Amino acid sequence: MNDRYPTAATQSRGDFRSDNVARVEPSIMAALLAANTGTQPPYGADEYSTLLDARFSALFEAPCRVFPVATGTAANALALAACLRSYGGVFCHEGAHIRLSEGGAVTAFSAGGSLLPLKGEGGMFDARELAAGFDAAGIGNTQRAQPDAVSVTQVTERGRVYAPAAIAGIGAFAREKGLHFHMDGARFANALARLGCGPAEITTKLGVDILSFGATKNGAMSADAIVVFKPELVEPLRFLLRRAGQTWSKMRFAAAQLLAYVEDGLWLKLAAQANANATGLSQGLAAIPGVELLEQVDANIVFARLPPVTIDRMIERNFHFYRRAPDTIRLVCRYDAPVEAIDGLLEAARG
Repeated sequence: MNDRYPTAATQSRGDFRSDNVARVEPSIMAALLAANTGTQPPYGADEYSTLLDARFSALFEAPCRVFPVATGTAANALALAACLRSYGGVFCHEGAHIRLSEGGAVTAFSAGGSLLPLKGEGGMFDARELAAGFDAAGIGNTQRAQPDAVSVTQVTERGRVYAPAAIAGIGAFAREKGLHFHMDGARFANALARLGCGPAEITTKLGVDILSFGATKNGAMSADAIVVFKPELVEPLRFLLRRAGQTWSKMRFAAAQLLAYVEDGLWLKLAAQANANATGLSQGLAAIPGVELLEQVDANIVFARLPPVTIDRMIERNFHFYRRAPDTIRLVCRYDAPVEAIDGLLEAARG
């Protein structure tokens, strides 16, 4: 190793900033190496990319089109841009990633579309809150953005998982009002691992029209996808992807990752491990006097309140996480978090 580059072991005793900090899962790296031979047609005409639609159609139990993209922000922004008129709006939770963490990408790529925030505990809203938002939207009022879509985040920014019944209610309302139904599935596998159901049970069977399918947070290397279940969204999306520079010339390397990711349930195994790491960490924290868990831990994200001096000590011992307030932290567990890192963090919290 060149001395200019630190090894993973020297960077941190334990890195809980995000699941994005994880390494590429070895099976996915092997798939990349296997794809790195010979020549393949560019721009998605390769043999790997042509397999995606059939593989994901079987996975989701419905015909679909799959478009690999480089980032979750690209997936969300372009998927929603395909759903929105320039004066349209998308209902989302007030704390959604598309609203607070993506730099206005939805508005930019939809040429002016608006985000219509809804309230709800745990980063979730339900059909009643959606209906109230729709009633207050000002349908036909030229002074207001006109609702075109609704977006849910699965897993939410607060680490919570939507139950199938909640998604079904939102999907039914969306169909009734003619709204496109988008799901931000950056941690989709974590939700499935928690719920113990198949992908179709929380998407195609409940009215989801378009899905931002995350893989990067769960073992892939810059490979997410937009999965389209509603045929009418395919054409606008194809043009938007090209305009946004997301039609990769060497698409085979993204497609090879996505195929390996879902092969033999790998994605669910990795997500289940990340979830289990968070469960163990949250249980350990909850047993420490002075520590309060701020959210139910449904997947791989833990929010906790601790005495500031305790947080300072954890930082001094070279543990990395996001500090949301002097006494509040967010910890994200990844599939490859070593047991000693979790144990070490708990030891530092105990003092």
